[in-house]
Amino acid sequence: MPRRHDPERRQRIIDAAIRVVGRDGIAGLSHRTVAAEADVPLGSTTYHFATLEELLVAALRQSNEGFGRVLAELLPEGGGRSDLAADLARALGQWLAGGRTGVELEYELYLAALRRPALRPVAAEWTDAAAALLARRTDPVTARALLALMDGICLQVLLTGGSYDEEHARAVLARLIP
Repeated sequence: MPRRHDPERRQRIIDAAIRVVGRDGIAGLSHRTVAAEADVPLGSTTYHFATLEELLVAALRQSNEGFGRVLAELLPEGGGRSDLAADLARALGQWLAGGRTGVELEYELYLAALRRPALRPVAAEWTDAAAALLARRTDPVTARALLALMDGICLQVLLTGGSYDEEHARAVLARLIP
């Protein structure tokens, strides 16, 4: 039987892995569950990703793009002198409004780096990239502090089931900005 040309198969596998983790958590991720979700032969998942760690790295890289895009839009190169705390609070609001499941998925993949060393460089890349975007409007140390606070705000909203309060976020973010 001739081999079917399927240039998007690798991407479909990554997308399927993200859906599986979003639905079942990382514990539910296997080559078999991803293959079924992507509607591809099991061998395709292992061809493109020899290990689940490789698949998780690809999924984390892709999921990191969400908040990075929001930040890049609100903090353009040579950005203006608007209220940085308000801009960041708005960015958090936009990200959290995009769907709790998506944000939970991103944090689950991000925090998986605590137990999976292969994910740590990807988490660090995301942190460095986000801090660089923030440093467009403030100094590098403040950028890192703002990023840590933003992570804390998001995690508290997710873990408590509370609602996001943009004005409160703006107020606490403003305390860190010189």
